Amino acid sequence: MSIVVTGASGKLGRHVVEQLLEKVPAEQVTAVVRSPEKVADLAARGVRVAVADYNAPETFDGLFAAGDKVLLISGNEFDKGRVRQHSLVIDAAKAAGVALLAYTSAPATLTATLADDHRGTERALLDSGVPYVLLRNGWYHENYTENLAPVLEHDAVVAAAGEGRISSASRADYAAAAVAVLTGEGHENATYELGGDEAWSFAEYAAELSRQTGREITYNPVTPEQLTGILVGAGLPEPMAAMFAGVDAAIAEGQLVVDSGDLSRLAGRPTTPLAEAVTAALKD
Repeated sequence: MSIVVTGASGKLGRHVVEQLLEKVPAEQVTAVVRSPEKVADLAARGVRVAVADYNAPETFDGLFAAGDKVLLISGNEFDKGRVRQHSLVIDAAKAAGVALLAYTSAPATLTATLADDHRGTERALLDSGVPYVLLRNGWYHENYTENLAPVLEHDAVVAAAGEGRISSASRADYAAAAVAVLTGEGHENATYELGGDEAWSFAEYAAELSRQTGREITYNPVTPEQLTGILVGAGLPEPMAAMFAGVDAAIAEGQLVVDSGDLSRLAGRPTTPLAEAVTAALKD
């Protein structure tokens, strides 16, 4: 029996594998990646590495075994049909008779276009009959704290979210929830709505940046159309820019406020405060 993590070389996947190694022997963990050199350090620690690609169904043949617990981390190739990509993993898991398949989805409250692939994958997973867990991850602190350069260059936070609030948390927090599900019992066919303990607004985010940098950083609200233009100007393809602007519009409507408490309960600790994530980002 193995705990299998797809997308293991990604930012969330790495957190999951690292935290799994704190709880189970390395030989019980399988890291599924496209580029094995990216996880050479994990292989050196005894983690099994399997090479597979969401775009190549045959690479998942025989990858899973009966009794495995699998974490399907959603892909980030928005233009390649993510539901199809995820479905081939689900099909392989069903054929192998895995004990559990957990999927990193999006909050039920999110209706932006970004959520469409997640809803489609959830339907495929439920239709498959495979024992499942839906980990409906909210927004990550790092979506903002890893992109501070333009904010600090212009002393401005620009978003199309109005006065909306976000229950974000760190990748490490969401990874802890996944690890709890993969190593625990009694999670079969469960759905968890995951978000940070404290919601915040972009005005509060700008104020926190101001406090920690000693500079006056303002929040400049824009329309979704304006934000799309800004992102296209920064080099994003227009469909992706529009998708991210759509998420901001959803934030304005309160769709990324998740107050279930599921994340801190699964992690067994409070979620990481935004201020702590800002501090860590400013040190990098």
